[in-house]
Amino acid sequence: MSRVIHKFTTRVPTWRPHITPIDFDNATPAQREALKETPSNTKISDYVLVLAHDPESLRIRTSLFNGIMYDKGGLSRDERELGAVAASVVNRCIYCAAVHAQRYNQIVGDEKVMQDIFLRGKEADLAPRIRAILKFAMRLSECPPNVAQSDIQSLREVGLDDQEILDLTLSTTLFGWANRLMHTLGEPVSNT
Repeated sequence: MSRVIHKFTTRVPTWRPHITPIDFDNATPAQREALKETPSNTKISDYVLVLAHDPESLRIRTSLFNGIMYDKGGLSRDERELGAVAASVVNRCIYCAAVHAQRYNQIVGDEKVMQDIFLRGKEADLAPRIRAILKFAMRLSECPPNVAQSDIQSLREVGLDDQEILDLTLSTTLFGWANRLMHTLGEPVSNT
C-alpha cells in the first residue's frame, strides 16, 4: 500500500502519475526521438514518459532543463541544485525537493545543509554564501516574487557575479514551473 508523502525528505520517493505514462515499446517515432535525450541523462522516469504525450514540448523542456542545470561555467552545480531545492521547498514539491537535495548532497558529500533546510527552512544555520543563495531563491519563488535590489546586492556581497546570479535565477524559476507540473501530473508516494 502506498501513501502520499507530505514531509520533506532526502530519500527520493516514488512519483505516482495521475496520467498514464506512454509505453516506451509502443511510442511513436516522435516520442522516441524526444526521449533520446533525457533530463539529467538518467533513466526514463514515469514523469518523463507522461510528458512524452507531447513530444515537441518534452524535447524543448529537456533541452532547456539540461542547459540550465548542467551548463559549464557560471554558478556551480551544487548551487544550482540549491536553487532548485529552495523553489521546491517554497512550492511544497516534496518529490523535486528530495531529488535535488539528494543531488546536492552527492556533489558536496555532506547532508547537513539539506537536513537543516528541511528542518528550519530559511532560518537554517548556513554559511553566508549558501544562506544568501537560499534566501534569494526562496524569495524569488514566492508568489508573487519578493526579490528586491537588496537581494541582488546580498548575492554580490558573498561573491556571486552577474552570470552566477543569472544562473541562480534560471535554476530557481525553472523549478517554479517544474514543481507545478509535478503537482498537477502526479504525487510523491512511499511504498512502505
